Amino acid sequence: MHLNPYGEDAVNMAAELANRPPADAAELTDRCRAAGLVVDSPGTPEDLRRALEALGAWEKVVDAGDDAERAELVNRMLAEAAAHPRMTNHTGGGWHLHYRDDRQTLGAVLYSLIAVGTALHLSGRGMHRLRRCAVAECVTIFADTTRTGRRRYCSHPCANRDAVRRHRARAAAAPVRSR
Repeated sequence: MHLNPYGEDAVNMAAELANRPPADAAELTDRCRAAGLVVDSPGTPEDLRRALEALGAWEKVVDAGDDAERAELVNRMLAEAAAHPRMTNHTGGGWHLHYRDDRQTLGAVLYSLIAVGTALHLSGRGMHRLRRCAVAECVTIFADTTRTGRRRYCSHPCANRDAVRRHRARAAAAPVRSR
């Protein structure tokens, strides 16, 4: 089975933007370009508004209670971003598939990209592969792109913090041994 990297890149960018929302349209444009998105013109305040709207809808997908709810929320995003898939070579770097109409604003492109990328990621890798960090005080979102699909933490520091916490809890619960 071939896993479409289009989904992986989109959900990773969505997580990065959701975890640290852009402050203005210029920052949104810069971060999209840094993520590898071809941006034809500078973002506008309307693009920022639309991108934040997409991220709000996407966070509801992340926090969904079960697979059916998650699918329904993704389907709503897909309906909102509906366009005909099309082949394009807009950068001259080779033909590839776009899931949006040509000449869209940055905000509309992001909405489509996040919706389709999330659908591809969840359907291709598993409905559980989009979540928040397992550390209670951490609310960071991440996309699980590991081979096994068992990632629970947003980062190694959070995984280590939780391991230390569990170790200390076990040590505190263990009976004291006298010598």
